[in-house]
Amino acid sequence: MAASLSDGLKKYLDESRAFVTVATISPDGRPHLTVVWVIRDGDDLLFSTTVDRLQGKNLHRDPRITLMVNPPENPYAYAEIRGTATLAPDGDKEVLNQLSLKYTGKEYATFNPSSKDDGERIIVRVTPTKVVGRL
Repeated sequence: MAASLSDGLKKYLDESRAFVTVATISPDGRPHLTVVWVIRDGDDLLFSTTVDRLQGKNLHRDPRITLMVNPPENPYAYAEIRGTATLAPDGDKEVLNQLSLKYTGKEYATFNPSSKDDGERIIVRVTPTKVVGRL
């Protein structure tokens, strides 16, 4: 069953450039944590990775995911978003460029010229199943 993001959390995600910590499940059951850029599509959150990175491999095997939003300006406020990830190709890098423009003000290839050597890009769409916290 899908969960909704609060209006305050939606506004914060839309207006801030806060980094989000993502937890996926490694093959041995241990958590794997990474920091990502996110954008929102309704109640879903989107980020970009590559098929050869551990988070992409983990999600391909097990789509359970948790995201933690911690505003740097208010460290005691947070939102934990548990959900299910779906993966889709990002061949034209549209989502990647939306993320880069939000966080850096530049197209991704300009911000990170070495990205031409990246593996195949995928979009991770997180559909929340539970949202907890004070944000």
